[in-house]
Amino acid sequence: MILLALLVVPLVAAGLSAAIPVRRAAQTVTVLSSVTTLILASIVAMRVAAGGVEGTGATASPVIAIPGFLSADALSALITGLVAFVSAAAAIYSWGYMEHTCAQHPGRLRLYYANYNVFVFAMLAIPLVVEPTLVWIFVELTTLSSALLVSFEDTREALEAAWKYVTLSLMGAGIALLGLLMLFSALEAAGGGTYTWAGLLAIAPHMPAPLIATAFLLILVGFGTKVGLAPLHTWLPDAHSQAPSPVCAVLSGIETTSVLYVILRLLPVVRASPASTLIHWMPVVGLVSVGVAAFLLLQVRDYKRLFAFSTVEHMGIILVAASLGSAAAHYGALYQILCHTVTKSFCFFAAGAALLSVTTREIASVRGLIRRAPTAAATLLLGGLAIGGAPPLAVFLSEFSILKAGFAEGQYVIAGLLAAFIAVAFFGILLHINRMVFGAAPDPRGEETGHSTAAAPPLPLSCRAMLIVGGALVVLLGLYLPARLDDLLRLAAGAWSR
Repeated sequence: MILLALLVVPLVAAGLSAAIPVRRAAQTVTVLSSVTTLILASIVAMRVAAGGVEGTGATASPVIAIPGFLSADALSALITGLVAFVSAAAAIYSWGYMEHTCAQHPGRLRLYYANYNVFVFAMLAIPLVVEPTLVWIFVELTTLSSALLVSFEDTREALEAAWKYVTLSLMGAGIALLGLLMLFSALEAAGGGTYTWAGLLAIAPHMPAPLIATAFLLILVGFGTKVGLAPLHTWLPDAHSQAPSPVCAVLSGIETTSVLYVILRLLPVVRASPASTLIHWMPVVGLVSVGVAAFLLLQVRDYKRLFAFSTVEHMGIILVAASLGSAAAHYGALYQILCHTVTKSFCFFAAGAALLSVTTREIASVRGLIRRAPTAAATLLLGGLAIGGAPPLAVFLSEFSILKAGFAEGQYVIAGLLAAFIAVAFFGILLHINRMVFGAAPDPRGEETGHSTAAAPPLPLSCRAMLIVGGALVVLLGLYLPARLDDLLRLAAGAWSR
């Protein structure tokens, strides 16, 4: 029943956050709920990892709550754990950040936390529910609940970003639903069976190639819009820059990945079907995203949009790795998911600290941050280095494992282009971060030009705590990967490669 508890806890927290009018009750309930969810998700992940046969690539025994409806294998346990981690970190970060943001309207905090908990519930349900059309419902629930968070600051730019987000995501949802219906038709044409991820994989070799190919392409386009794969990414930089920073950490850190999970679930089904040659074109889709994002990073003007475009890049990297044929590449894809989630959430925490310190998102208006706000500057620099892939940080290791697997498979063009785009993205990120942190203000008048040299106000305690925890994890994951976590990654990659 632990999986049911994982879903019930945030729903209860949403109701309590909206109903209790006591000051700070919503914050307290949300933090307690998020920490509880993180503990439960960790237990699920450890059970799944412990149930596997170490070193054999065998599939771990899943944790099952309701057969054919709610269960967790290695891949879903990994995604569930990451959703729980990021949502807990963002809930704690929100305590001080949102009190500062809503200082003039404290009553709005109840609305924020109620929507936040519904958002977390929907993200947790995506990897735990095994029936594809029900997964679609929860994906769309993430859109509706997070749109209210994107527009929370109630500015013209935030409302426009939320409208664009909802419009494009719902258009993609219609396309994805059509693909899921065609997938069900392919299942029925092959003789029928249970419409679950496992049921689809079992009968995949007998599915008609035209049906499975068309279904997968529709799902890729539909959910690819939500993931932010180029050229369907245009809503993502707006939404991920206009939302409050803790919400950005969740949106970029894990929401895009939780939707990408649905596409990743279908790759083994397509690979086992008569339409398996379709997989050979998937690296092209990923490379387009990586390349477009890499060059857009060179000309971005908003440091929150900088990290948002980096998400487009990393979603492409994961798709490229998942589309390759070896277990090493699939392990690299899952390792990249882990490293990107932890690092990107930290990047947006750092961006939020910078925004609290300088009250502007414009890169050109931030110079000499290391002198004004040393904590914000140091974490922003660490975040830029980490998400760009500087050694020996975690993203460098995951990207290196993907490139190594690509070259080992003889995919020299794919791996070479991927390496080149990653290098361009690294240069683009560090170009802007370096100017912000170390650059000199171009005008000595300071305040009159927006380049104030006055010391920034201290950051809220909850923000500082999450910057320390997030920064420590970013560094530690580059130096050490816990054995249980490595087991979980290998079990998921081993089952995925069969």
